[in-house]
Amino acid sequence: MDKNKLLTKKPQKSPYHPSTGTLDWLKKNLFSSWLNTILTFVFATIITFIGIGSVKWIFLTANWHVISANFRLLIVGQYPIAELWRVWICLTLVSFLIGLSWGLWKGTMGHLTIAVTSMYFIVGCLPFILMETRIWLLINIAVIGATYAVGKKWSKLKKSTLIGWFLMFPITIFLLNGFGVLNHVGSNLWGGFLLTLLIAIVAIVFSFPIGLLLALGRRSKLPIVRWFSIGYIELIRGVPLITILFVAQLMLPLFLGNGIDIDNVFRAMVGFTLFTAAYLAENIRGGLQSIPRGQFEAAEALGLNTTIKMTFIILPQALRAVIPAMVGSFIGIFKDTSLVAIVGLTDLLGMGKNIISNPEFLGTQMEVFIFVALVFLIFCNLMSYASRRIEQSLGVGKR
Repeated sequence: MDKNKLLTKKPQKSPYHPSTGTLDWLKKNLFSSWLNTILTFVFATIITFIGIGSVKWIFLTANWHVISANFRLLIVGQYPIAELWRVWICLTLVSFLIGLSWGLWKGTMGHLTIAVTSMYFIVGCLPFILMETRIWLLINIAVIGATYAVGKKWSKLKKSTLIGWFLMFPITIFLLNGFGVLNHVGSNLWGGFLLTLLIAIVAIVFSFPIGLLLALGRRSKLPIVRWFSIGYIELIRGVPLITILFVAQLMLPLFLGNGIDIDNVFRAMVGFTLFTAAYLAENIRGGLQSIPRGQFEAAEALGLNTTIKMTFIILPQALRAVIPAMVGSFIGIFKDTSLVAIVGLTDLLGMGKNIISNPEFLGTQMEVFIFVALVFLIFCNLMSYASRRIEQSLGVGKR
């Protein structure tokens, strides 16, 4: 071939060119036949109408004043305004630990920290937010940045950070309640997203060790331990969650007698914890059954006792295998916290229902429920994202 023709020949478009790949995908998935073409245009028309209508309603028709006027109630319920600094202190302590954890462990913690910081920034930019709230949010963002730098520099703080996370819950309960040291704020004033988050965190944190013990107890060779675990798991799993909540609210005081008074919020936390533990026990038991028999035999061949074998060989593999199932249970229990409204507690959804029953905000059901749904969507997606990142880092599903 002539050398000049080779030099002047136009380069051909690669079959893997992005535009070519997009056209091929559209042709294969949306316009592969006359029926698919018709369905594509029909659904595109429907989606367009829905999208245009939604945009018009969100930006032109919706009355978002109901959210701006009741934002504090939706977040912290009827917690006294003069004592809100306690809630901010709790949030600042959480930000302190989050930033420190980001600097120490990076990875998934870094992505979650960026998401939390972004939420602080977005909330701070809302036009109806008070200046005091903006200042606290800026302080929290600054705390995250400062503690990230500290954690990145001082890697020896890992043990102290873990201890801080364990102490975070009792410190939070002390600050919110007061217990006579500070002005007492009864749990009947806790509400909104604050109550939702507290119940979900308690149920998730405390149900895990109980579920782990129940899963091990169901496989125990001791008949009393095994049958007790089986009876508890099957009884709780066979009863609806709302029944457990009613028992915790109404029957528990009768069992304990008149001399013992248990807080309503604490009763709900106990009910959620016991309910979640039964489901986690079955998830963990499924993980234990997935471990090959050779792992048990290898540990026994090394002369390891039952405690060491389960702690360092069997359980890490079993828990690694059931991360998706456990996180699914955690997400489910986070959403099920809305059931506490039935037993007289005012969580985020319950506070929303109270707001729309106010004559001043009649007809704003859609706005309130969309806000509540958006809050649940954000936090459930964060939990799901953290689960996927942990699975990727541990190589779940890979050989």
